Amino acid sequence: MQQNQHSNVDTETARRLLEQERKGLEEILHAREQEALEETERESFQDLSTADQHNADLGSETFQREKAESIRISIEGRLADIDDAYDKLDKGEYGICEVCRRPISEERLKARPETRYCAEDAAQLTRNGTGLP
Repeated sequence: MQQNQHSNVDTETARRLLEQERKGLEEILHAREQEALEETERESFQDLSTADQHNADLGSETFQREKAESIRISIEGRLADIDDAYDKLDKGEYGICEVCRRPISEERLKARPETRYCAEDAAQLTRNGTGLP
């Protein structure tokens, strides 16, 4: 069991958790891409004349597309955070809050292994409206 030099994080466990998180996110992303492809295929076989569609239907379709895009962007952001977490593991900086530079709790890292912030700083960023990058 190899420990991170700046925190009490077991690097082998961290790598395993990150890989599980990556796999789960990639499965979600793949499933959403498949759904979008199937929807596109269905639409190509239907007459999609906008003159025949009610404005509410068009609004619903637009909302669904925007929602799907938002989810895709969120997942891709989390995948990028996982890549960053692997880099931090390699540098011995994994599990250190990017704001206060204190160790992130083991419980938080187990729940969200790619996290960049301790619970206190994550809450503060959210309260301030700056959001979490």
